[in-house]
Amino acid sequence: MALKTLDARGLKCPMPIVKAKKEIDGMAPGDELEVTATDSGSVPDFQGWVRTAKNALLKSQRTETDDNGKSLYIHVLERK
Repeated sequence: MALKTLDARGLKCPMPIVKAKKEIDGMAPGDELEVTATDSGSVPDFQGWVRTAKNALLKSQRTETDDNGKSLYIHVLERK
């Protein structure tokens, strides 16, 4: 299993999902992708996207704060 990271900070909907889908499509089953976004809308966006995505599973979501006090939304996806 490999863990890849995707920096989607500063991107607005739907770009974090567009970039995540492109990464997931090129990954092997069981590999994980950690997406870091600054758009709070990415939380419900990823939840909705994985309901229809045939090759992605949302393993976890969490919120962290960067050094400047800005919220970061971390989404961990697994390639099915």
